[in-house]
Amino acid sequence: MALLSDSLPADVAAPPRPALELTVSVKSLCAFAAKAGDLDLRFAPAPSAQEGIAGHHLVQSRRGPGFQGEVSLSSSFGGLRVRGRADGFDAELGRVEEIKTFRGEFDAIKGNHRALHWAQARTYAAMLCEKHALAHITVALVYLDIHSGDETVLEEQRTRADLQVEFEALCSRFMAWAWQESLHRAALARDLSSLAFPHAGFRPGQRELAEGVYRAAAAERCLIAQAPTGIGKTIATLFPLLKGWTAHRTDKLFFLTAKTSGRAVALESLRVLRKDCSTLRVLELAAREKVCEFPGRACNGDACPLAAGFYDRLPAARSEAVGQSMLNRETVRNVASAHRVCPYFLAQELVRWSDVVVADYNYYFDGSAFLYALMVDEEWRAAVLVDEAHNLIERARSMYSSELDSAALAVALRVAPRHIKQALDKLEREWDSLQLAQRGATPSAFTPYAIRDQIPERLHRALQEAIGAMSDHFADHPAEANGPMQPFFFDMLRFVRLSDEFGEHSVLESTIDAHPDGPCGFAIRNLIPAYFLKPRFERALSVTCFSGTIAPFAFYRDALGMPQGTAHLDVGSPFQTHQLTVRVAMQISTRYRDRDRSLERLTKIIAAQYQQRPGNYLAFFSSFDYLDSACDAMAARYPDVPMWAQSRGMRESEREAFVARFVAGGQGIGFAVLGGAFGEGIDLPGERLVGAFIASLGLPQHNELNDVMRERMQERFGQGYEYTYLYPGLRKVVQAAGRVIRTEQDAGVLYLLDDRFALPEVQRLLPPWWHIELH
Repeated sequence: MALLSDSLPADVAAPPRPALELTVSVKSLCAFAAKAGDLDLRFAPAPSAQEGIAGHHLVQSRRGPGFQGEVSLSSSFGGLRVRGRADGFDAELGRVEEIKTFRGEFDAIKGNHRALHWAQARTYAAMLCEKHALAHITVALVYLDIHSGDETVLEEQRTRADLQVEFEALCSRFMAWAWQESLHRAALARDLSSLAFPHAGFRPGQRELAEGVYRAAAAERCLIAQAPTGIGKTIATLFPLLKGWTAHRTDKLFFLTAKTSGRAVALESLRVLRKDCSTLRVLELAAREKVCEFPGRACNGDACPLAAGFYDRLPAARSEAVGQSMLNRETVRNVASAHRVCPYFLAQELVRWSDVVVADYNYYFDGSAFLYALMVDEEWRAAVLVDEAHNLIERARSMYSSELDSAALAVALRVAPRHIKQALDKLEREWDSLQLAQRGATPSAFTPYAIRDQIPERLHRALQEAIGAMSDHFADHPAEANGPMQPFFFDMLRFVRLSDEFGEHSVLESTIDAHPDGPCGFAIRNLIPAYFLKPRFERALSVTCFSGTIAPFAFYRDALGMPQGTAHLDVGSPFQTHQLTVRVAMQISTRYRDRDRSLERLTKIIAAQYQQRPGNYLAFFSSFDYLDSACDAMAARYPDVPMWAQSRGMRESEREAFVARFVAGGQGIGFAVLGGAFGEGIDLPGERLVGAFIASLGLPQHNELNDVMRERMQERFGQGYEYTYLYPGLRKVVQAAGRVIRTEQDAGVLYLLDDRFALPEVQRLLPPWWHIELH
């Protein structure tokens, strides 16, 4: 097929559309041109998104019959089109309203925030004057106190001429950037239309993957793609989306990874692609704790010198940064340092001016995800690539889970003022009453762990009251917002937010200690992240989830909430059957009850293979306890075999030392836990690794939580056992086995040490290029 050859379809080869004008939202225009002063992230209790929407509706419902809510507006100035929705307009009164909701004292609203609010209100006023040919208009800022429902209205009378001057001034400040961006996008479209694949040719399977990604974006569909390690998946997914940039009308490309190592690979691939497309702007987003120059200091001008005057120095920093094009973490830090601004927030400001953003999953999939919110707000057509997407299910479950701990509650109670302590005392009483029944009347009735299908109403109400009391207190005493009560306050906020969306996708856990004064707590555990992730897939131009092990496709599609029309692609392996000898040990059971009895036969097989072909091996086990037992048995029976083992809580330096033992020509066996740090993401080609032993099917532990998950999966998808246990377990097996054959020149051996690997339903889930021998 010619989709990615030098002879492109007409829609791709056609010259880019001329950039006649740049579109910007009122919110973005004002944020760019009207912000000044400090970066100030001191906690100020703010309404939730739902409360903000409800507050807008409340104010709008109070107005007369001539009042129009959410009025769509658009105006142009010098090639810049400004669009937005005014909160309210009354044509008869000639009055525009900008509605803002708040908590606490009205006087506590920061002056720079009010200046920004006025800029937005006046911009809408100018646009309405133009649309309706008004000579003058009343501009009103309406502040609604969410707690009391009272309105504070600031009002001014303005003429069309004065408003037009201010509107044009805002636009003029933006114009240099507007034209620069317009010229940039035109140049980018030209460069990308002639972009060639950066290597002499495609590796086996690479073209198939690239064409699948291209077609999915062209059809605005999502894609799940399984492609073997070693074919160059990263560049094979990036290239077609860049090549089809103009044809697909793409605004942004987000490359999302689970680990820092994945970001490094993506950035290197983009460096290679930029050799023929120097106009491409690439930005790396890193976690705040990894780039903060003053750890431990609060993000405000009083505490941090990089926050003081941040918005005053931002324009110069931004101007230098966009000239760099390749904005990795170090480059952003250097620019930020030169202009004395915060590197973390400079990077966030640069998202609007970047073409490709490389970031962690949470920047798009988390409940408060920055990239997703910006994409929706700016109405970008964003293509999304999710690297090693088999990790996304567990990461998403964590994103949409929350815990409340009795120790954190106790800390808050010790330091709380009287009026807050009353609310926390009520919460503690509800907490204790719920867990009293769990303790039971007798020792035999004691239940340390319980699962509930709903959030108790009285507990939910007590949490809301405690949040309200703390919010009001922090509004009156901002300095205390970062004190010892803050951690529990944020825990409650997160818990209540998830409580408001509680459903069959989650459960409520309740844990208690045997000792009456021991730790106890509640947790909302997400089981099926599809409910939360579905909008993330629907709002993007296209999302491609790719991995070396992401099958069965229906499991990932269902669990992640991808659309039913999601395309599937399984790229055949470039490896040959003769490269990997796969043997199933029929006489071994690694079931929990059989593990002690398995050790003698298991270690005998490992030692025999090592003696037959000395070299480097990895041996994977289901748990640290099983690993430790196998190490002890191996050391006792075969003391001459070199061994090293993964330990609990290894530091990064210790993990690096573990991998460093696998040198070409080396000999020994590394013992590791299946699904841990060494089951994926390490590359040991050639003689660095000649074989692996896997003494587990990787099945998740049978416990109450997983059994409830199995029931929910069965109710929703009809495959409870498979979706909860079998598929996640065997994915880890295949991932670990993939450490052995990394290139088309490698050869090795794989032992599957459990009789269940001989079952047909298990073998169907193993790679088809494996030839399995039963022993």
